[in-house]
Amino acid sequence: MFIPFRALATGVAALCVASIAFSHGDVAPQPVNTDVLPDVGEEWLLENPYRAEAAGEEVWLAALEIGASGYNQNCARCHGLEAVSGGLAPDLRWLEAEEYGDEWYVERYVHGYTQGGVTRMPAFGELLGQKAAWAIRTYVETRPDDEMMAEYSGALTVIRDQLLAWDADASGAEIGATIEDLADIASNIETMSGAPVADSVAFRAVRILTADATAFKSAAEALTIGLSAAN
Repeated sequence: MFIPFRALATGVAALCVASIAFSHGDVAPQPVNTDVLPDVGEEWLLENPYRAEAAGEEVWLAALEIGASGYNQNCARCHGLEAVSGGLAPDLRWLEAEEYGDEWYVERYVHGYTQGGVTRMPAFGELLGQKAAWAIRTYVETRPDDEMMAEYSGALTVIRDQLLAWDADASGAEIGATIEDLADIASNIETMSGAPVADSVAFRAVRILTADATAFKSAAEALTIGLSAAN
């Protein structure tokens, strides 16, 4: 069930203020290489320009990859790996992939958050820039529903083991059927933000095998990492 982030953030933010014993501001932000992404101008936008429906799938996928790197370097320390919060900071997976969510996100990203003179979140606006902001937003809003991931973990484990057992002699029909199975699972896993496509491990494995139908080990590794994180 989708829970509006507006209501969730109020309670979690209170917990964050009460519980965080360190200052995020002491950590130097890591630069994010956004050269391949289209320019968005100097004036801050209020809506994510890198969504597939606005920028096309190629740009969206590039933003997703760059956003994953930017998030893991700069945000995961407080908001958790894969945006799964441990309770000390808002769980960004619930931030709506719509206008309100974009406005809340960019406000915090640009200005940061300070409580009682302590920086709980630094102002990333001038440090990382707008392109990095929306790439990270793209990554965050595509996080899959963890309960749905758990539902398909058994099927994904079977596929993972099958990929590990294959060698270069695997038939095109077998590979094609496996890609179809992964794509079917990926299409049934929803995001927690309401975004139309979830960047699930099934989705990632499909991309790997579509790019190289013999990349069995790489696809299996992606599934292994994703299944481990889900558990």
